[in-house]
Amino acid sequence: MNKAKISPSQVWDEIHHELTDLFPTNDFNIVNWAVDRHAGGSDGDRPALCWFDGDGGVRTISYTELKAQTHRFANTLGHLGIKRGERVFTLAGCIPELYIAALGTLRYGAVFCPLFTDFGPQPIYQRLTKGDARVLVTTRSLYTRKIAGIRRRLPRLTHILLTDLPKTAPGPGARDPGVTSLEALLRRASPCCRTAVAAPEDWAVIHFTSGTSGSPKGAVHVHDGLRVLYLTAKHVLKLGHQDVFWCTADPGWITGVAYGMIAPLVIGATVVVQGEGFDAIHWCRILSEQQVTVWYTSPTAIRRLMRLDPGHFKAYDFSRLRFTFSVGEPLAADAVLWGQKVLGCPIRDTWWQTETGGIMIAQIPGEELRPGAMGCPVPGIEAALVRKTDAGNIEFIRKPQATGELALKSGWPSMFRDYLHDSARYRKSFAQGWYLTGDLARRDQEGYFWFVGRADEVILTAGHLVGPFEVERVLTAHPAVSEAGVVGRPDAVAGEVVKAYVSLKKKVQDHQLMTRELLGFARRQLGPALAPREIEIVDKFPKNQAGKILRRELKTHGMKPAM
Repeated sequence: MNKAKISPSQVWDEIHHELTDLFPTNDFNIVNWAVDRHAGGSDGDRPALCWFDGDGGVRTISYTELKAQTHRFANTLGHLGIKRGERVFTLAGCIPELYIAALGTLRYGAVFCPLFTDFGPQPIYQRLTKGDARVLVTTRSLYTRKIAGIRRRLPRLTHILLTDLPKTAPGPGARDPGVTSLEALLRRASPCCRTAVAAPEDWAVIHFTSGTSGSPKGAVHVHDGLRVLYLTAKHVLKLGHQDVFWCTADPGWITGVAYGMIAPLVIGATVVVQGEGFDAIHWCRILSEQQVTVWYTSPTAIRRLMRLDPGHFKAYDFSRLRFTFSVGEPLAADAVLWGQKVLGCPIRDTWWQTETGGIMIAQIPGEELRPGAMGCPVPGIEAALVRKTDAGNIEFIRKPQATGELALKSGWPSMFRDYLHDSARYRKSFAQGWYLTGDLARRDQEGYFWFVGRADEVILTAGHLVGPFEVERVLTAHPAVSEAGVVGRPDAVAGEVVKAYVSLKKKVQDHQLMTRELLGFARRQLGPALAPREIEIVDKFPKNQAGKILRRELKTHGMKPAM
């Protein structure tokens, strides 16, 4: 596909024809391509999911079995009286039942809504309420710890299906109305049903994302988003049906659903599902023993692997690994090069958001790799840098290396269609036909985008705009620094001054000496206008569930200095 010669609309038309050639149908339901087209042919016996339970057990689910199980789940929703368009939530980690529930929900024509297991009862209650939840699939432990106490406040939530409650177990099902064994329901359900016909604009998934203030936002995505997932799986991740693909993202986040489930299944790859959190030895063993060919992970995980002795990796065989990609936050240049040295392939950054529904900008294999850059827009995506005028309009920034807010031309198929019950908030995300991402970036002369920071986190110091990430990237390049978080501290003269918090790879006796060294290092690399005026050494950072440093916490509360 030559993205320079055809318009975005032509790109998406091409993808539509390609998909319908693979599986001729007028039905846009995602499961047609993700499950049925493989299960109905010679690929039916190939593994769709390969699940590691954390205790050494492995369960493989073929495409044929996945089709039967998702039929059973769809029939279960029908037996429970769920209507098309109603919401089915999951609160579970990477277990096969979650994947069956997600795809079975889409097959039935309901809307799938995943939740992250690290949420406490209040965030879960907010999302279940805003999402008008009718069904929740979860485990006994999570139900007891996080749902039972809020159950009476959720009158619309009529069915709770426990994945690990056997048909004969007493458990919560004997006491709490509507709490049932999912296993028992699936056993009774038929492995055949009629898949709901879905139009392109029918709702498929709602992903909840925390706003900078106020209640969580429910980003609505439709079945037509499949076109973006297919294109990016094929042309960015370079997936084919012979690949063993591992996306380490939790299915509570959009990456875990879009690229940990739907995109690789549409291609027909084998999807590795790992049920436990980060463990360096376990992860390296999976990459090696399962002969993973394409790996999609996070900068947080990569940084943790980079702290290990290089000799640790010599015990593993990464020779089958063709490509490694990163998502979630900017990827520093040293991590890109570490991948080449240790894994045998550089780590390529990808940029997108919950609202975009799929990868928008990436370091695409086959194109020039620029360590530290976000990359270039994928085919079918128009990206620009803009600034808002006093009149509320936007003007475009075309000067190379200038900083502006990253904007995307509306119309790509996976673009979110609304914020659930908050259309006013949705409309504020757009201006003159462009989606305003809230991320600041700069673009070099060759068209590569470079992340600067969130628009609401940029530091204005003595008339200069400073993006936190650019300063953090320099500080973490120092051999003593493990992580860095940069914020603006109010200053009577400069408005704000740049302040950096750093954690070190090893403890040092003289913090004052190390601070002076880091200040000088940053000043030499960044110049006096951008370099931090203050650096404070800390033991650890406040982080969200995805492992990102919470700069707002740093700015509001600061940190306790390291001892």
